Amino acid sequence: MKKAEFIEAVADKAGLSKKDANEALNAILETITEALKDGKTVSFIGFGSFSTVKRAAREARVPLTGKTVTIPERNAVKFKVGKSLKDAVA
Repeated sequence: MKKAEFIEAVADKAGLSKKDANEALNAILETITEALKDGKTVSFIGFGSFSTVKRAAREARVPLTGKTVTIPERNAVKFKVGKSLKDAVA
């Protein structure tokens, strides 16, 4: 499902216009992004939680050349699935 399809589905379920649903979705995504940038966890009970995790620096090998490169330390986004979502999908 693409973003436009998702917005249309949300608009239909919530009785909103597509414009209002789009604005709401964009605000939600921006808020989640800002919270993750600040190192906070965003939890939706039953759905899941978004958090950040620090990935340590490591050595990797380029398969084509066999050369070893260093991958620097970085932050990554982690999503843990909630029980209700897990049960609904299973």
